[in-house]
Amino acid sequence: MKKALICGVSGQDGAYLAQLLLNQGYDVCGSSRDAQMSSFGNLVRLGIRERLKLESVVLTDFRSVLQVLKKVEPDEIYNLAGQSSVGLSFEQPVETLESITVGTLNLLEAIRFTDKPIKFYNAGSSECFGDIGDNAADETTPFRPRSPYAVAKAAAFWEVANYREAYGLFACSGILFNHESTLRPERFVTQKIVAAACRIAAGSEEKLYLGNVSIERDWGWAPEYVEAMYLMLQQPYPDDYAIATGESCKLEDFVAETFACLGLNWQEHVVTDASLLRPTDLAISRGNPAKAKEKLGWQAQYKMKEVVRMMVEARKVRS
Repeated sequence: MKKALICGVSGQDGAYLAQLLLNQGYDVCGSSRDAQMSSFGNLVRLGIRERLKLESVVLTDFRSVLQVLKKVEPDEIYNLAGQSSVGLSFEQPVETLESITVGTLNLLEAIRFTDKPIKFYNAGSSECFGDIGDNAADETTPFRPRSPYAVAKAAAFWEVANYREAYGLFACSGILFNHESTLRPERFVTQKIVAAACRIAAGSEEKLYLGNVSIERDWGWAPEYVEAMYLMLQQPYPDDYAIATGESCKLEDFVAETFACLGLNWQEHVVTDASLLRPTDLAISRGNPAKAKEKLGWQAQYKMKEVVRMMVEARKVRS
């Protein structure tokens, strides 16, 4: 039985990945800064909370990382931890940089130190590319990060590449474009939109305040994207992959589709709020997942409209 350690198991991707690996017959251990105090609500919602072990680990503390590796003895490590909000990274740049870059470096160094054949997956981000115009980014597109979050993710990407090349580690980065699900917290704009639209449809007279709705993003379905993470570590050789649908839509289209699913006209309920604009933002983000299709046999089945529909339906059931 393979053992997997998922750092950041309490988040959207961590929960879906844990579910996938359990279904694949893995012995799964999830880590959190304080496993005794964390609620692990997403694991509870998926009905898997009792099926995996949970350990406390502080990724910015090398000793803590080394201890958990020796205790768990994983075959695979999935690093999904760290501050995950682009918007919040402007308010907490130091925490963002430390949690992502130092955490990733400690995991890589601990793997090297233990000298075990551990396969390592690192969660990269499409935010690293910055503004690339109306082009689809792939694994060869240069990074031009435009937020503290993107800067941190870019640094972590090159840490992984360096350890792979210098020490022969089986280490991969998945450069994931936006991927959503019913497990998204409301601080992410997609869930904020869905939650507000459902409340309005139920009779709330509130307005939905948004920043720039003309930005374009490549939105996919998170449960599909964790399959790509798993597949990367099943390959004979380590490599990096861009994971995306290949199609991008305006945030305005996401909003319109959400309200339309509920029989509403979004323009009657949405207000533009300049205070929600970021210091810098990407106008267009689109990925080219050709390599993932060719090498991993992975292709996104759900695009933006299906993602919206599934998020709205799940929200209606919950409320």
